[in-house]
Amino acid sequence: MYKLMTMESGLKYIEITNDSACGKIAIQGAHLFHFARNGEEPILWLSETSDMEHGKHIRGGVPICWPSFGMSNPELPQHGFARNRMWDLVNIIEVDVGTTQVIMELNDSKKSRREWEYKFNLQITITISDELKMELKTTNLDTKTFKFTQALHTYFNISEISNISISGLENKPFLETLTNSNQVQNGEVLFNSEVDSVYQEVDSEIVLKDKNRDIKINNEGSSSVVVWNPWIEKGKRMSGMCDEAYKEFVCIESANAFDDAKFLEPMESHTLKVTIS
Repeated sequence: MYKLMTMESGLKYIEITNDSACGKIAIQGAHLFHFARNGEEPILWLSETSDMEHGKHIRGGVPICWPSFGMSNPELPQHGFARNRMWDLVNIIEVDVGTTQVIMELNDSKKSRREWEYKFNLQITITISDELKMELKTTNLDTKTFKFTQALHTYFNISEISNISISGLENKPFLETLTNSNQVQNGEVLFNSEVDSVYQEVDSEIVLKDKNRDIKINNEGSSSVVVWNPWIEKGKRMSGMCDEAYKEFVCIESANAFDDAKFLEPMESHTLKVTIS
C-alpha cells in the first residue's frame, strides 16, 4: 500500500507499507528518509532535529549526490543539485505483497543548465522489500560527452559508534581526506575519531557489524565507497544535527567518486546500484 502524504511544513512524501517493510520518500530530492523491516529497528538514521522543509537538506536517510560528489565540481553546490530539486513520480509498482517499487526521475531544465550545461535524464528506482534496493540511472541526452561523480549518501542507524566495525574494505587503497593522504586499509574500519575516507577498487560485499545485527551492502556500477562520521567537533557545527548525533550513525556511501568518476557519451547510460540487507 502507498499514500501520498504532506507534512505540516508542506514537505510532500510517499509512504510505502507492505508485508516486508515500510519506507518514506520525499518528492524533493527523491530522498528516502525512512526504511525499516517490519518489527525491526530502522536501518536508516534520520536526525531528530533535521529540517523537513522545502529548500532545506534532510539530515539522514539517503541523499542523492549528483552530478557532483563533494566539491569535485567547484561550479556546483556541494554534492550537486539533485538533492534539492523536485523530482517527478513516474510509477509505483506493487510487485507482490512484500515488494513495492517507486520510480522517480529528474530531467534537465533551464535552471539546471545554468548550473550544469548538459541535457540529461536521471532516474531512481527504490525497491522496498525485506531488502532495500536503489538504482540510480544517468542518461546523457546531450550531443556532447559529460563527466559526473555521484553517491547514494546512506546514513546507517547504529546502536553506538563504539560498537561498530566495517569489513570488506581490508587492503583497499583510500584517500583520507582530512589530511589529503593516500593510504591502504589495515584490518576492519573502526571509529575513535572523525573519519572521511574515499575507498577505491572496492569489488566485494561490505558488512556493517553492530552489536545486535549485521548489515550487508552490495554495490554494482561502482568501485568507490565513502565512509564518513563527523565525530564531536564537526558534528556540533553541522546543521540539522544535535551534539551527540555522531554516536548514532555512520555513512557508508555507494559512489562513483574521484578515480571512479564516469564519462558518458551522447545517449549512453550508467547505473549505480546498491542492495542493503
